[in-house]
Amino acid sequence: MARLTNQLESSSRRAFVSGAAKSFLGLGTLAISPSLASGISNTGFAPASTGGKAKRVIYLYMSGGMTHLDTFDTKPGAETQGPVESIKTSAPGVKISEYFPKMAKQMHHAAVINSLSSTQGAHQQGRYFMHTSYFMRGTIKHPDMGAWNSYFNGKGDTMLPGNVKIGGNSAGLGGGFLEARFAAMPIGNPEEGLQNSSLPAGITDDRFSRRMRRAQEMNEKFLGKYNDKQVRAYTGMYDEAVKVMKSEDLKAFDLTREKAATRESYGQNPFGQACLLARRLVESGVSFVEIDNGGWDTHVDNFGRVATKGAILDQAMAALTADLNDRDMLKDTMIVLATEFGRTPKIVTERSNGRNHYPKAFSGVLIGGGITGGVKYGKTDKEGREVEEDLVEVPDFNATIAYGLGLPTEKDVFSPSRRPFRVAHKGKPITSLFT
Repeated sequence: MARLTNQLESSSRRAFVSGAAKSFLGLGTLAISPSLASGISNTGFAPASTGGKAKRVIYLYMSGGMTHLDTFDTKPGAETQGPVESIKTSAPGVKISEYFPKMAKQMHHAAVINSLSSTQGAHQQGRYFMHTSYFMRGTIKHPDMGAWNSYFNGKGDTMLPGNVKIGGNSAGLGGGFLEARFAAMPIGNPEEGLQNSSLPAGITDDRFSRRMRRAQEMNEKFLGKYNDKQVRAYTGMYDEAVKVMKSEDLKAFDLTREKAATRESYGQNPFGQACLLARRLVESGVSFVEIDNGGWDTHVDNFGRVATKGAILDQAMAALTADLNDRDMLKDTMIVLATEFGRTPKIVTERSNGRNHYPKAFSGVLIGGGITGGVKYGKTDKEGREVEEDLVEVPDFNATIAYGLGLPTEKDVFSPSRRPFRVAHKGKPITSLFT
């Protein structure tokens, strides 16, 4: 038995424990969320003494490669621009695509970075690089930004997890070589709330309590014999799950508590409702929420597809910005808009005016959390092909987010193999963007 236990990988152990929990206690996915496998507590690292004012991040990830020329780095009059017009915004001198009329009214809060550049031109590698600041390796998995934040800053004074990911495919990303408890809790459909967060039909409180006592007895015996780190982590799973199940904080997941007009303002679609859920979660103490919005791989019919995708992003992002500002939360909540790379300046006419992958130059946006609004940072040439001013590499972008959160960007954290890693690798934060 000892030999078998020692051979189990952490994923196998999670499957074993979760299976036991489901069959013995009647617990569902809530009980086996990595963030709830044991209580996330502050690791003892003090936040950086300098940095932004962000206490939380809402990370909007445009999966597939969002075109820069048709969103936040328009080139009026250039052949590479195609049919997309530029419009004025609430920030003097800052123009963006006509697909974002609602965000145009919020750009005085935003800093647009138009000089991002990556070395990764494939989706999986580009996504991994943008989230972790490291290249993919077969020998190690690196933590993403949400996991780093949970590791350094803890989860705060809430029963909810400190790190949540809504929608999309998060395969290959998460806690990396850090413990599983720092990985994001995944939420599929934002309108379904937190699934399996109540007692199953037929399980009374008294019956559940008896099962819990029996489980505790079994845990104590097992832990006494197999005092392994992963086993110790999961002995706290039941207590954490029960606390969350009985917590008033679970109301944060219930979008029906919002006014109909508020829900409508974000957009009645999965991304819009995910942004509303993110606002509710950070309002309840969650410190990092990522929302995956796929469909930006516009090899074919770029302009038609970006018009559709842009309208959804425009409504939700503008509503989120305004809502946080109205609640006096924007000053310490950073909204991040990111993607793995841009799209080619060359328009591929044989693919119904599509655009291909283009890691050499693309855009990102930072809002709130101490960021100076109403500015553009960096510059590409007149056709959007080359970065001309203030090159920002992917680790620099992530270091800027980390700086805003007060994370120690120059502190080494050692993997189980004793290799040193940092939250944004060798990235340097753009400190001039902060007020």
